[in-house]
This record gives sequence, structure tokens and C-alpha cells, in this order.
Amino acid sequence: MTTPIPDFAHALVTRDERGVYTLQIHNAKSLNILSLDVMRGMTEAAVWLAQQDDARAVILRGTGEKAFVGGANIYQMAELEPQSAREFITTLRNLCEAVAAIPVPTVARLAGFCLGAGMELAAVCDIRLASDDAIFGMPEVRVGIPSVIHAVLFPRLIGQGPTNWLLLTGETVDAEQASCWGFVEFVSKPEALDAAIQRTVGAIAASGPVAVKAQKGLLRYWTESSIEAGLDRSVDVFGDAFLTDEPKRYMAPFLAKKKGAEKH
Repeated sequence: MTTPIPDFAHALVTRDERGVYTLQIHNAKSLNILSLDVMRGMTEAAVWLAQQDDARAVILRGTGEKAFVGGANIYQMAELEPQSAREFITTLRNLCEAVAAIPVPTVARLAGFCLGAGMELAAVCDIRLASDDAIFGMPEVRVGIPSVIHAVLFPRLIGQGPTNWLLLTGETVDAEQASCWGFVEFVSKPEALDAAIQRTVGAIAASGPVAVKAQKGLLRYWTESSIEAGLDRSVDVFGDAFLTDEPKRYMAPFLAKKKGAEKH
């Protein structure tokens, strides 16, 4: 029996029969702007999702096709002072870290504008798929503030040079350039984006759920460890995979197919 989905402020959560959840930014203006209330509601929803044992994958998206996230709320930022600025950016940090902490793969659906806080939120997702009309940028310096928190991931994701260009100029790039840099994995026509999303989450949902969670945890560990520590952890994770019958169950169809082919 699945847990009923609560109502969250500014976050719409749905689930399909495979255990694929969608976390959608809701009631946040036409460009899915991240105000304090929106960030808090989305954080609450992400924390809840992380606790769902039936989850196989999570799609993160905005409402509509104009934007994934058009940025943080500039009207709120214009009123900030040093202490309230720290509180504001910590709220955004909490949202990004709550999404990063979801133990199953997270797939960002990037349509339209993906700016500032939106690029940072996308960066903490495991997989990023974009429509070819998507626009990416970190315009903070244009409004007198630096890009911070999860922009720290950009050098590893896209390289130091592209990171420098984005953060120091405040300029935008199209989806093709973001793909060349490695920020997005695939670019689709707008009408094909959802099909690309479904191909990705379908493959995840068809795989062993324990193995997928273990793989995600290992991928994250590799980014924070030395190669030697990563190798040691890999050996342990591989051994632990056989604590359940999942390998036998998922290998069985392949073995049966091979035996059938040998008979012929």
C-alpha cells in the first residue's frame, strides 16, 4: 500500500504505477520563480519524497513550458540586508540539498528559461534533459550579487572555462551550447521532451531498485573521495548487492534467453 501524497505549498507531487514521482514547482508565477515560500514548499516536498520506499525515480519540473526556473525572486532579494541575505540563500541551499539527498535518480526536465537558482537546482539532479528552446544562464553579477552555493558544482560538470564565462559575464547560452559543455545529457524538440524523459525514467524503473539506489550512492561517493577510497567502497557495495535476491531475479531472464539461444 502506497503512502497518500500530502498537499504541499508550491509543490505538486504525483506518482505513477511504476513508482516514478514527479515534483512540479506550482503556483510560482509564469516563470516558476523561487521565492522564500516556494523554496520552503519545494524543500518540504523533496524531504518527503526522499522517505518514500516505493520511489524508483523523481522527475523535477516547472509548471508550463516558459521556464524550468526563471531565477530567485528579485523583489525579495532587493530588500535583503547582510543577515537576511544569508537566510535567503540558505533557504535555497536547503532546497538544493534536499533534492540532492533523494536516494533515487532525479531527472530535471528543462524547458524554457533555466536561470540562476534554476541552473543550481538543475545541477544537483542526476540527469538533465532539455528542449532545444531552453536558455541557460547565471545572471547574478548583472544585478550586483555573486553566484554562490551549488554553482560550486559547475567546474566539475562543465569545466572551469565555461564556468568562468557564465558566472563572470552573466550572459546566457542555448541548449546546444549547454549540451556541448556537458550540462545537459540530451536535447530534444519541445514536443519530444516528455518522450525523452519517459525513455530515461522507464529504463531506470525497469532496473533493480536496490542496485539503482546503490549506484546513485556510489556515484555521489566517487565525487567526494579519492580513487583508492572509491575503489574500496565499490568492492563493498558490489558485495552488499548479493545480500538480497535481486541479482538472481534480474539476471534470470538474461540467463534464460542465453540458454534458449544455445539450444537453437
